[in-house]
Amino acid sequence: MSAKNKLHSSQFHPLLRKFNEQNVDILPHNLMYPIFIVEDDSSQQVIPSMPSVYRFGLKKLIDHLTPLVELGLKSILVFGVIDTLTKDETGSNADSKKNPVIKALPILRKKFPELLIACDVCLCPYTDHGHCGIIEDGVINNEKSIERIANIALEYARHGAHIVAPSDMMDNRIFAIKSRLIENGMEKNCSVLSYSAKFASGFYGPFRDAAKSIPQQGDRKTYQLPAGSRGLAIRAVRRDVEEGADMLMVKPGISYLDIVRDVKNEFPEYPMFIYQVSGEYTMLVYGAKAGAFDLKTVLTEILVSMRRAGVDVIISYFTPNILEWMKEGSF
Repeated sequence: MSAKNKLHSSQFHPLLRKFNEQNVDILPHNLMYPIFIVEDDSSQQVIPSMPSVYRFGLKKLIDHLTPLVELGLKSILVFGVIDTLTKDETGSNADSKKNPVIKALPILRKKFPELLIACDVCLCPYTDHGHCGIIEDGVINNEKSIERIANIALEYARHGAHIVAPSDMMDNRIFAIKSRLIENGMEKNCSVLSYSAKFASGFYGPFRDAAKSIPQQGDRKTYQLPAGSRGLAIRAVRRDVEEGADMLMVKPGISYLDIVRDVKNEFPEYPMFIYQVSGEYTMLVYGAKAGAFDLKTVLTEILVSMRRAGVDVIISYFTPNILEWMKEGSF
C-alpha cells in the first residue's frame, strides 16, 4: 500500500485532528437563538412539547437574555405569539401596534444595542386558519399574500429589526419585501434572510404548538417543498437570490445537509443559515433523557456536520446550553 494511503499518521494527536477539521469551529457568532414573545410582559409560559423552552413576555425575556448576552450571544430570531389579540383571515395583528414583536423591538434595541435582531415574517401565528398566506376559495392567493407579507416586513424594519426573515414560502415574496424596503428607504438598515429551501416536515410539530400556528384545515404541502426534492429546492434558492435575498436558509437541519452543500457550492458568497428545528431539538432532549446518548457529544457532532456542509449560522434552541458550555471550556 502506498505511503499516502496511511491515514493514522494524520490523526493520532488532538492538534493533528484539529488541523483536519477545517471551517467547522462553532463560536458565538455561528449561533442564532430563536425565541417566542407573547403579549403579557410578565408572562413566562411553559411549552409542553419543548422541554426548557418558554414563551416570554418582554420583561421576562429581558431577564432571560441579559446573562446570555453577557456570555456572548450575538443574534436572536423573534417569533410573535398572541393569546388575546384577534386572529382573522388576513392576520391583521401580525403588524398591529399591539403585536408583541412590534412592541418589543425598540426596547430590545435599546437594552441590547449590540444584539442582532431578526424577525420571522409569516401570517400563520396570526390567521384564524393557521396558514402562511391569505386563503380565498380554499386556496392560497399568492399576490395578496406577498403584499401582506411585505407590509409586515416593513413594519418590523421600521420598529428596529436588523433582519426580516420571511418563512411563508409564497412565490416572489423576497422581491415584494425588498421592493417595499427600498421604496421606504429601509434597504440600508434591514437585511432579508430568506427561508429559501423550507421543506414540508413532521419536525415542525412542537414549533406549531409553541407558536399556536397549527393549520386548521389541510396542510402546507402546496407551498413548502417536498422532502425528496433537490431540483425544486435549488430553483427556489436561485429565485430568491435573483430577487435580492441577502442571506439564505435551509430548513429543517439534519435531514437536508445535502441541500446545504448544493446551495453553498453554487452561492459561496452568501451567508448560509440552517434551522435546527423544534422536532430536532425535542428528539435530542428526550433521547438524552432516556440515556440513549450524551447530549453534548451528539449535539456537537450534529453542529459540526452542519458547519462541514457549509453552514455559517445555526439557528438552535440549544444556544443557551452551548454558550454555557463555552464558558466552562467544555465545548
